[in-house]
Amino acid sequence: MRFPFLLLLSLLAVLSTRAQVPAAAVSSWNNDLAAALQQAKALNRPVLAVFSGSDWCKPCIMLKEEVFDKPEFQRYAEDKLVLARFDFPRSRKNKLPAAQTKANEQAAAQLNKEGNFPLVVLLSPEGKVLAKTGYRAGGPAAYDTYLTELLAKK
Repeated sequence: MRFPFLLLLSLLAVLSTRAQVPAAAVSSWNNDLAAALQQAKALNRPVLAVFSGSDWCKPCIMLKEEVFDKPEFQRYAEDKLVLARFDFPRSRKNKLPAAQTKANEQAAAQLNKEGNFPLVVLLSPEGKVLAKTGYRAGGPAAYDTYLTELLAKK
């Protein structure tokens, strides 16, 4: 009786570890600037706010695919940044809910008055703009290094 019970426990342990989603795969992007700043204050971390056109802006798509979607970037950001994304799709099929569109427009009115895409804004936990940048080639390692350099200057 003892052996089948131990076998069952072992099997459950293996299955439960496989079922867990790695931290890097869990989306940690905010879509509300006020909430991101509140989280940044609580954690004493800068905010990385991204303005993108996910279905029409080629550099936006490249930045997301080459950097932000990579586990390496997620690991880098996990204990260093609060992430916020504000998307402005053009295609009718990608239309966002009205409340999200309004929140994105409010964030853009504060941080992206020029309407640049992609735009990456680093903010202090208090909301002060520390740096603005955009797409950079080189993948997550190069981007992480670049962000670290930008943050070190402030």
